[in-house]
Amino acid sequence: MNDSSDSQTYYFSNKMGRIVLLSLEETVGQNGLNAILNLARLQHLSGNYPPPNFEAGFSFEEMASLLSAIDEMYGPRSGRLLLVRAGRTCFKYGVQDFGGLLGVADVTFRLMTLSTRVHIGLEVIAEILNRYSHTVVKLGEDDRAYFWTIDPCGLCWRRSTPYPACSLAVGLLEEALYWVSGGRSFEVEETTCVAMGHPACTLRVGKTPLE
Repeated sequence: MNDSSDSQTYYFSNKMGRIVLLSLEETVGQNGLNAILNLARLQHLSGNYPPPNFEAGFSFEEMASLLSAIDEMYGPRSGRLLLVRAGRTCFKYGVQDFGGLLGVADVTFRLMTLSTRVHIGLEVIAEILNRYSHTVVKLGEDDRAYFWTIDPCGLCWRRSTPYPACSLAVGLLEEALYWVSGGRSFEVEETTCVAMGHPACTLRVGKTPLE
């Protein structure tokens, strides 16, 4: 789905929008999610989540409004912590829906070195986002870290914040790395964000597991 252009509206697939809403429902409860949807002026999504298909139907504007409402309702700090938790839950639902595409549960994968599993995991999650949304993720690295560069980014689309606004992606990567590494934790930090005026969003992933 990475055929984006400046003249069109950008979208996530319906399935991705559904996963985010299910994850938020699990994190804050149905009543909490309904309050967020009301604040975001997305009442039409209450009890009416996008269908589980790959059509481009959940816009960047809707996603950004949803996440902005969470910050407004809970405050930036608590909102970011909430979204990290929701991002981790997104991965759980994503494994259910994209498990065959992930391809990281077979014996061959489990026999690879930890660094190889982490690298492949980051590549696969990026490829799923690139294929099933207008998000464009590029993976780079240096001696100490991997870098996920996102542009355009639907999590902070047309937002302006004094802090990194893509905590949902931080949680998603934290849980993905925990899963592919067999229970190890890695440092994931958003170091640049379009909402702060940077040219792209960047997530830095430390190569060494945390103790």
